[in-house]
Amino acid sequence: MASSTIFSLALQLLLLIFFPVNIVSLAENVEFIFNGFNERETSTTLTLEGASKFEPSGALRLTNRSKGDGVIGHAFYPHQIQMFDKNSENASSFSAYFVFAIHTQSPGQGGYGLAFTVAPSKQFPGAAAKHYMGIFNSSNDGSLSNHVFAVEFDTVNGHKETVDTQGNHVGININSMDSIKLEPAAYYDVNDKKEEMKLEGGDPVQAWIEYDGMNKVVNVTICPFKKEKPSRPLLTQAVPLSTVFKEAMFVGFSASTGRKASSHYILGWSFSMNGSAPPLNLSILPIPPFEKTNSSSSLKPQIKILIALFSALSIILLGLLICFKFYRRNMQFEILEDWELDCPHRFRYKDLYTATKGFKESEVIGVGGFGAVYKGVLPKSSGTEIAVKKISRNSIQGMREFAAEIESLGRLRHKHLVNLQGWCKRKCDLLLVYDYIPNGSLDSLLFHPIQNSILSWAQRFNIIKGIASGLLYLHEEWEQVVIHRDVKSSNVLIDADMNARLGDFGLARLFDHGKVSHTTNVVGTIGYIAPELARTGKVSACTDVFAYGVLLLEIATGRRPIDSDNFILVDWVLEFQQLGQILDVVDPKLGSSYVVEEMELVLGLGLICSHQKPEARPTMRQVLKYLNEDDLLPVIDNWSSLDSQRSEMNSRFWEIISADTITTSNLSLSIGGISFGSLDSGTGR
Repeated sequence: MASSTIFSLALQLLLLIFFPVNIVSLAENVEFIFNGFNERETSTTLTLEGASKFEPSGALRLTNRSKGDGVIGHAFYPHQIQMFDKNSENASSFSAYFVFAIHTQSPGQGGYGLAFTVAPSKQFPGAAAKHYMGIFNSSNDGSLSNHVFAVEFDTVNGHKETVDTQGNHVGININSMDSIKLEPAAYYDVNDKKEEMKLEGGDPVQAWIEYDGMNKVVNVTICPFKKEKPSRPLLTQAVPLSTVFKEAMFVGFSASTGRKASSHYILGWSFSMNGSAPPLNLSILPIPPFEKTNSSSSLKPQIKILIALFSALSIILLGLLICFKFYRRNMQFEILEDWELDCPHRFRYKDLYTATKGFKESEVIGVGGFGAVYKGVLPKSSGTEIAVKKISRNSIQGMREFAAEIESLGRLRHKHLVNLQGWCKRKCDLLLVYDYIPNGSLDSLLFHPIQNSILSWAQRFNIIKGIASGLLYLHEEWEQVVIHRDVKSSNVLIDADMNARLGDFGLARLFDHGKVSHTTNVVGTIGYIAPELARTGKVSACTDVFAYGVLLLEIATGRRPIDSDNFILVDWVLEFQQLGQILDVVDPKLGSSYVVEEMELVLGLGLICSHQKPEARPTMRQVLKYLNEDDLLPVIDNWSSLDSQRSEMNSRFWEIISADTITTSNLSLSIGGISFGSLDSGTGR
């Protein structure tokens, strides 16, 4: 027994003398040290994957400077390590000490960094390069099932952003590339003064990662090569790793590249469980291989000057050429006309381009007759959300006609209207910027509700009042009379507070107060069009009131204005009114959860507002008085006579529809993910 013990000790002594790799494995303790990486001696004590390889110099290279889709490199200690003390639920203390170097193609152009990693596996199937550093991907980033602790030494900012910028920081990560704590790369000198340092300068960097299992605290310290370890860590963070780790884990390194690329090297590494990592012998560590950069320092000074002058001259000439061509092609569209000076705020095209991510298809929230509508976030207004409608016009004259509407309607301001914030004109495109309304259209909420999001009666009654308030502003309270001409559920948007906002003024007409409108084409959406339009072609506030009446019945019954089987909502409700069974038409989705008096008021008001004779309809001011119970709703004793008049009107109306003399609305505004506008019938989309 004694001889075997002596032999074992002698063998361990020989290993310590002749090999730079020292490993001590105990039941509850692991300790190893690599003073450089000789391939012949370390190939069995480290597991390499991806782009990782041992350099002849003794350095361990995780990635090279390959660009493109990205390169990933892994290097892990091959054996699982017991991360918990016996009879304890707390993760054990551990300590890692290593020296790394990052070489870039040119200063400030490297990426994406490396990470010391503790993970349940040495493989990371599906892991992405770039910001994910070969550890996570977009689908599992942040998942608690990862069980990964990492300390990143990052050289690129921009994770989950559209633009990568230069980065130079150290971060502590748990199951995600979003650091729970990070600091710009720096160290504290002997005077406790914080000194910045570059991670990607190519010079070796010392790093210590220490976890105190008793106090559950991680300390991360870095400093330049051959300096004493600072007494103060760069990062200190409370992290209960017992909630992250599994019983057995692997330790190692991961690195990745992408559009930007660096060569990432590990020059030495030591590790210890339940103790301080053994010190590395800095004097024998390998030097990273020399890599040429894009520097032109070897060129003669005269050649450098000539190249610089030629480059500057070329850039100036190219810029002048671009400006000249741009001016020739676009000056006729960029001369500000009188209407442009009086319109609402003019946005810069590049701001709207940025806000909509380049008018990306994924940002489209609706499509109408004149173009698409995009959701956007203004870059200079602390995240203000907008809806941008991109309208393409084929002629300057057409643009000017549309601009006349913007000049007037753009000044409408009311809490129950979708407000036009501004505009932008570029070549043949007119961009209109509206408030973004998050809850979409009333049509969608009535007929396509998300689970458990059925509109309550209180919400519906509030919406009914809001629409009435908006129409009163248009008809009587603004400087001109505005006839909307397309009041319908798909043109009513619901904001975050469940208030109604009337939108889509593409068919609106303006008149001076006291003036009579001229004859015009019959436009609108079938089911909401007042019957007198078929005879006179003249719009008035009464035609909007008719559409509002139909909308009241639609909200109360949950039925569309017309159906494919010639169902007409107004006639249907009138039949139940004559039978004295008016509450039988109430939307079944409401059940009995409504106020009977309010429901009877809304149904009766809807029938009166949709009266066949325009002079019998109330004004919007009277409508609001009825809704606010300031006046009593008129009593109609003989509903049958109204039904007879309606039948004659409907017969004449359907004859005109059959003759294709009615133009349905073809301008739509889509906000909040709902597309609404031109419909061939009142059945919606």
